[in-house]
Amino acid sequence: MDLASFFITLKLAVVTTLVLVVLAAPAAYLLAYARFPGKPLIETLVYLPMALPPTVMGFYLVMLMGPKGLVGRCWLALGGEALLFTFQGIVVAALIYSIPFAIQPMKAAFQKIDRRIIENSYVLGLSARETFFRVVIPNSKSGIVAAAVLVFLHSIGAFGILMMVGGSIPGETRVASIAIYEAVEMMDYRGAALMSMSFIPVSYAFLLLVSRLNKDS
Repeated sequence: MDLASFFITLKLAVVTTLVLVVLAAPAAYLLAYARFPGKPLIETLVYLPMALPPTVMGFYLVMLMGPKGLVGRCWLALGGEALLFTFQGIVVAALIYSIPFAIQPMKAAFQKIDRRIIENSYVLGLSARETFFRVVIPNSKSGIVAAAVLVFLHSIGAFGILMMVGGSIPGETRVASIAIYEAVEMMDYRGAALMSMSFIPVSYAFLLLVSRLNKDS
C-alpha cells in the first residue's frame, strides 16, 4: 500500500482545511449580512466550483498557473518555482475546489444567529470586527466545525482537478485517490481495495460528526 500518498493526502487536507476556515469565515459573514451591488453575482461565482466538472476547473487552473499564465508568472516573479506539478499547486487547486463547502455551512450558521444579539453588540459599543470575533464566531461553532469537516472530506476525495494540476509525482503530488486509480490501471486490485477501504471509516466518522452537529444546532 502506498503510504506516501496517504501522507500527502492528509497533509493536503489539513492545510486546505486550516486555510479555508480562516479565509472563508469573513467571506461567509459578508455574504450572510452585507448588502452591496452585484452580491448575487459574487455569491454565484463562489458556488461555481460545485457545478463545474473538476476537469474543467483543472484546465483553467493549468492555464492560469502555468509559466505563461497570470498566476504562474506572478509566482515566478516572487521568486517561487513553477507552480504546476508541485504540492503548492495542488493546495491552490484544492482551496478553489473546496471554497463552496467552507462558505455554505458558515453562512447558514451565521444567518441562524438572532439579529438582535448582533444589534445589541453594536449598541454596547462593539465594532464590526469585535462583533464578528466576540459574538458571531462563538455562536456559530457548529457551523464552522461542519465547514471544516466538509472541506477535509472534499479534499481527501479530490481527483480530477489534482491530476491535471499536480500530475502523479511520487512523494510530491500523488494523493491517495490518484494512487488508487493507478493501482486499478495496473490491475493491482488488492492494493486498490486496501487503499479504498481505509477511506470508509474516516469518511463515515466525519459524516457522523456533521450529522451530530446539525442535530445540536
